[in-house]
Amino acid sequence: MTRSLERLWIVLGAAQGLATVAMAALAAHGLSWLDPGQRAMLDRAVEIQGWHASVLVLCGVWAERGGGLAQLAGAAFAAGAVLFCGAVYLLALGGVSLGPTAPTGGILLMLGWALLGASGWRAR
Repeated sequence: MTRSLERLWIVLGAAQGLATVAMAALAAHGLSWLDPGQRAMLDRAVEIQGWHASVLVLCGVWAERGGGLAQLAGAAFAAGAVLFCGAVYLLALGGVSLGPTAPTGGILLMLGWALLGASGWRAR
């Protein structure tokens, strides 16, 4: 099971990286109608998604040494990025607010960093 999760974090990180580049390209070339506030929100979500795509890949590579805490970090990063960035994208592009979805995603991202740090502290 652990080996499968290691691969899952790498695959999800790569998928998020792909989505990040696609959204950045769309923002740069196809969304000229965005006002400066919407553009700033979109740019921030793209940046955060990119960071967390990279750290998801890292979780896959680190998971064998980092154990269960690294696996939990991967889960927190995966869910947090989807919730946070997805909610910000919807708000920036469509004016749709999903209530506490973005803050919940942000908390999961912070939890992921704490878990990743703890996994380093407790590494085998």
